[in-house]
Amino acid sequence: MPAPLLTVETSPALPKSADVVVIGGGVVGVFAAYYLARRGIKVALLEKGAIGAEQSSRNWGWCRQQNRDARELPMATKSLDLWERFAAESSEVTGFRRCGLFYLSNDDEELERWARWRDFAQTVGVSTHMLNRAEASERGHATGRLWKGGVFSPTDGTADPSMAAPAVARAIMTLGGTVHQNCAARGIETEGGRLGSIVTESGTIRTKVAVLAGGAWASSFCRQLGIRFPQASIRSSILAVSAPAANGLPDALHTAGVSVTRRSNGQYTLAISGRGRVDVTPQQLRFAPQFLPIFAKRWRSLAPGGLEGARSGHETLKRWRLDRPTPMERMRVLDPAPDPSTIRLTYDRAVELLPGLAQTSITEAWAGYIDSTPDGVPCIGPTPKISGLMLAAGFSGHGFGIAPGAGHLVADLISGAEPIVDPRPYRFERFDASAWGQVADF
Repeated sequence: MPAPLLTVETSPALPKSADVVVIGGGVVGVFAAYYLARRGIKVALLEKGAIGAEQSSRNWGWCRQQNRDARELPMATKSLDLWERFAAESSEVTGFRRCGLFYLSNDDEELERWARWRDFAQTVGVSTHMLNRAEASERGHATGRLWKGGVFSPTDGTADPSMAAPAVARAIMTLGGTVHQNCAARGIETEGGRLGSIVTESGTIRTKVAVLAGGAWASSFCRQLGIRFPQASIRSSILAVSAPAANGLPDALHTAGVSVTRRSNGQYTLAISGRGRVDVTPQQLRFAPQFLPIFAKRWRSLAPGGLEGARSGHETLKRWRLDRPTPMERMRVLDPAPDPSTIRLTYDRAVELLPGLAQTSITEAWAGYIDSTPDGVPCIGPTPKISGLMLAAGFSGHGFGIAPGAGHLVADLISGAEPIVDPRPYRFERFDASAWGQVADF
């Protein structure tokens, strides 16, 4: 079933031209369009289905610095400030709160990893607190257990995935940008070797610059353009329960067994970190050699899936035509079935961890496809072969929290402003520059 999501009324007619077209109305795409519009750039945002309806509304909602890859940490730090600033600038509500994120563990090796990360984080000005036995057990009193230790990251927080992308879409339109739902981008047309227009199911928009923020669809879209972007998706399942807000449950708690997050409506979402199904698709087989190392590292938490991914069409190797419906028009919203065994295991673990959930029942369950790159870090920047086309995809399950920073970086690169963070860790070339050629000038 679909995850909870607010609907938003969007622009009725396509513009004939735009300075920039953003393809994909997930949280990264809307923030990219928002920061472009704030600079007075005429922007049109295209979404094949509904704003935020895929993974952007199907995640935990965590906006964290804690345990980030060193390459993502600067963007995570900037994004926390941008979440707050967006609310002040736009008067829109995303549900963002710096409630702090809380981690508990009885595993010495895990605690040592967290301590090493704390030491690294201090070198870049990020504050995180290691908790000893007494502190962890006291802060984790809702579990009714004793713990060896934990972490509390007070400046981290959460936003509401059901609200965030629609809120940013409304802000784009307030700034004069246009947002178009149920309007799939089928491909591009070039002029003199560079981008000239975007072809959609509803017409053509002339533009010299476009941003592909297509989430799980990004690699198959790139394939249509002769660009080899390695990407694979994992089907992750999540559920929601209703629980009284005053029963002492933490706002956001992670353990190795299960993680719990309070949402704006008082419900709690429950998930098991890293657990997922691998639905075999032609694209996964194509990129298998590049993903074998990361899959091998995570084999305990990943299980074989079925053919749902292949039927969904987001990882097809087929070529489509600009004058005919594409797989994106046949599958407006990726809404995969949640894994029943994972849902039951998640709920059972949550109730065991937090006795306060014992009187609850599952109110909703859903799944989503997490788009990943071989190194688990997103690609943000110009693409090879097509001058004027920028990619912002492959966020590997980390994209919701860093979406404001990613969108800001996209706008910086397009407008020529000083980048909010160093863009080099996100370059396309890192995947295999020698095989794919040099990245085109932007």
